[in-house]
Amino acid sequence: MKRENKYNRILDIFYRAFKGEEFTAKQLSLKYNMSTKSIKRDISFIRNFLAENREQVGNAELVYNRRKKAYSLVFDHFLLSKELMSIVKVLIGTRAFSKNELEEIIRKLKGMTSYEDRGKMNDLISNEMYHYKQVVHHSKSVIDNIWQLVHIIENKHEMTISYFKQNGEEVERRIRPLSIVFSEYYFYLIAYDIHHDDVPHHYRVDRIVDMVEHRKSFNASFDEGELKSKIQYMYPGVSRHIKFSFCGDSVQAILDKIPTARIVEKKGKSYIIEADVYGKGVNMFLLSQGSWVKVLEPQEYVEEMREEIKKMMAQYE
Repeated sequence: MKRENKYNRILDIFYRAFKGEEFTAKQLSLKYNMSTKSIKRDISFIRNFLAENREQVGNAELVYNRRKKAYSLVFDHFLLSKELMSIVKVLIGTRAFSKNELEEIIRKLKGMTSYEDRGKMNDLISNEMYHYKQVVHHSKSVIDNIWQLVHIIENKHEMTISYFKQNGEEVERRIRPLSIVFSEYYFYLIAYDIHHDDVPHHYRVDRIVDMVEHRKSFNASFDEGELKSKIQYMYPGVSRHIKFSFCGDSVQAILDKIPTARIVEKKGKSYIIEADVYGKGVNMFLLSQGSWVKVLEPQEYVEEMREEIKKMMAQYE
C-alpha cells in the first residue's frame, strides 16, 4: 500500500507539471504530508525517467528555476506564449466557430503553454471574447461537420448533403467530395456534382445540415492550393489571365490578396499587374479598390467590368 501511494504521488506530481504548474519541494511536502527529502526523491525519479526516455517524451525535462526556487516541466510540445497568442488572435478573427466551440479550443490551447502565462492570456483576450460575434450558422457544429467530411473525403465515397442555399432554400445534392478549404470567415467543401465532374462546386460547411455517406467510391483528385491561389471570396466562374493597373497606396496589399499577381511594369505612380484568376470574386475585390484600379485585358473582361460599373452608377441616378 505504501509503495502504491508513492507511485500515485509521483504520477500526481508529474501530471501537475504536465499541466504547466510550477511548484517547490516545500509546497509538495505540505500537500502530501511528506518530508522535502522524500519529495526530492520523487522529483529525481521523474527527472531520471524523462532523461532516459527523451525521444519518446519530446525532450521533456523537469527543470529547477533558481530564481523562483521552483520546478517546472519544459518540453518541445509546449506552445510558447507568443505562438499561442498569435494562434488565438487568428482564431478569433476568423469568426468561423460558435462562441462555445471557440472557448473550448482556446481553453485547450492554453493548457499547452506554461501555467504562469495562462493568466496573461485571459487578460489579453477576455475583452475580445466578450464581444465575439460568430457568423450565422445553419449546422449545429462546424467542427463536427468538418471531421465527418474529412473521413468521407479520405474514403473517396460519394455522399448526399442537405444544404441551405444562399436564398434560404433547402436542397439535396449528391456529390463527390474533394477537399475542405477556408476563406473569409467560412469553411467550404469543394466537390463535384455526380452529373458534372468538369467544374468543382463550393458548399459552405456551416450550411450543411445533414450528410449521408454512400458506398459508391470514385477516383478524383483536386489541388486546393492552386484553387486558393486563384480564387477570391470563393465565387466560382471561369479561369482567365487578366491585366490591370493599380495606382493606390499599397501595391503589396494587392499582391497579398491575389497570390498569382505579379508586377510586370511600373509607369509613374501606377503598377501594371498580371494575374491568373478563377471565378468572379476577383471582380468584387478589384471594384472595392475604386478608381485606383483599371482593368486592361482581356477585352471581354474589360467590358464585363464596364457593365458592372454602369449598373453601380445607375443606382445613384
